[in-house]
Amino acid sequence: MATCFSLLPATPNSSMHFLSNLKKSHKNKPIHCSQSQYQKNHLLNLISDQERGLKTQSDPQKLSEIIQAIDDLANIGRDTVTTGSSLSATWRLLWTTEKEQLYIIKNIAPFFGTKAGDVLQVIDVEKRNLNNVITFPPDGVFFVRSTIEVASSQRVNFRFTSAVLRRKNWEFPLPPFGQGWFETVYLDDEIRVVKDIRQDYLIVERAPYTWKE
Repeated sequence: MATCFSLLPATPNSSMHFLSNLKKSHKNKPIHCSQSQYQKNHLLNLISDQERGLKTQSDPQKLSEIIQAIDDLANIGRDTVTTGSSLSATWRLLWTTEKEQLYIIKNIAPFFGTKAGDVLQVIDVEKRNLNNVITFPPDGVFFVRSTIEVASSQRVNFRFTSAVLRRKNWEFPLPPFGQGWFETVYLDDEIRVVKDIRQDYLIVERAPYTWKE
């Protein structure tokens, strides 16, 4: 067993509750854990102050460190099946390199007169659908619907079908705009780590609620 330490700094982002709770639980306390837990804690430490990836965009060294930590965790999970029923959940964004998503988080929020709230990925393997969701409290939301198909033990193919920009009293539909695949390279009861067709990365936690359209 490895001895690992969790020394996570506090973060103001509402989507980072898991990271803050981990800090409170283990601050300055050594804990015995498996290699996967050690690597996971290391990765979460690296992203804890990155504002869901916004700060990482201008920090190549930090990006390199995070990708290396992702690769290390992926190596641990390489022989696991991550496309089963445990993939179905409402997942909340912790960190990503997806430029379009980060652009919306940063630049579309003022259109709603607010800041971006939770950023979600809602997956239902049995029903073969996926919604990518960016919320703008109290009643704004941008979401993209897509269909999915399990391609292998870790890969899922997806096809976008529609997109909607919505507020309480209006809705603006947008056309579908693409297809591709993503691989869940690590999955446990708390987090999921993803690499996609464009070599982008995504780290999400299981949200404490279920989002419904």
